[in-house]
Amino acid sequence: MLTINAEDTATLLAFDDLIPALRKGFIRGASTPNRHHHTLDDTTDATLLVMPSWDDRYLGVKLVDVFPANSVSGRPALSSAFILASASTGEHLAVIDGNELTRRRTVATSALAASYLARRGSTTHLIVGAGHIGSLAAEAYRSVFDIQTVLIYDQFAANAERLAENLRQKGIQARTADDLASAVANADIITCATLATEPIIRGRWLQPGAHLDLIGSFRPTMRESDDQCIIRSNVYVDTPVALEESGDLTQPIADGILDARSIAGNLPQLCREEVHGRQDSNQITLFKAVGSGLADLTSAAFVYDAALHPVS
Repeated sequence: MLTINAEDTATLLAFDDLIPALRKGFIRGASTPNRHHHTLDDTTDATLLVMPSWDDRYLGVKLVDVFPANSVSGRPALSSAFILASASTGEHLAVIDGNELTRRRTVATSALAASYLARRGSTTHLIVGAGHIGSLAAEAYRSVFDIQTVLIYDQFAANAERLAENLRQKGIQARTADDLASAVANADIITCATLATEPIIRGRWLQPGAHLDLIGSFRPTMRESDDQCIIRSNVYVDTPVALEESGDLTQPIADGILDARSIAGNLPQLCREEVHGRQDSNQITLFKAVGSGLADLTSAAFVYDAALHPVS
């Protein structure tokens, strides 16, 4: 059984390769039950997530520990591992670093969705949240769009500046944004990757043609956008389970702001061309992702195959 560490996982999951692989995976499909949520500590919101998925080649499960309080001590909020097995024999094939797999498939999924939902000429990308996930968003989106300027906002200014400097060292034009409202108004694409429990993006800030990408909220008590974001946008999700798990959707549904039947489509439908993506340059689009076992399985299979058959 292979053990594939974080560094090797990152190397094998280059976005130029991963995003097309995810598109094929969402088109092909897999058996993916809803993930299991287990609250470990009500006080700290510590959570265990169990995410299974299988197709005709592979089966796998990702175990994710979410400990938001770790940020106080400088530890990662997420810790995870993916176990890959043969779908025909059940034989365990690999243990893959789940943290790196998760962060890369997460931003790659959003970039894939944006390829259908954002304006093709988008050049300004705002990243809200400079943490573990948000720090990779610029790289993922630049593999799909000709992004010229990256703006970064974080509740801790030092984190935003650290990410901006890291991107500048890679030759990317990046700078911090002090005023979030102004940054949103000037961005073609807004990626929000936080653990916020109250809205931080206001719909009145969104300009015609903007694309809002919400990554952070994965529980009904978590929310990054307000009701106006929902009202003004054509809303898409990665999978239908997002309607049950994310406060960005469950709260507007409960308040009668959003009808679940009005969702414009999900990512597999976009990839299979079963629903329309962006229709015009003035449309505001919103993509809400909570993560899917299918994306994990596709990414893990890609890592395993690439590890077995390295390109010389």
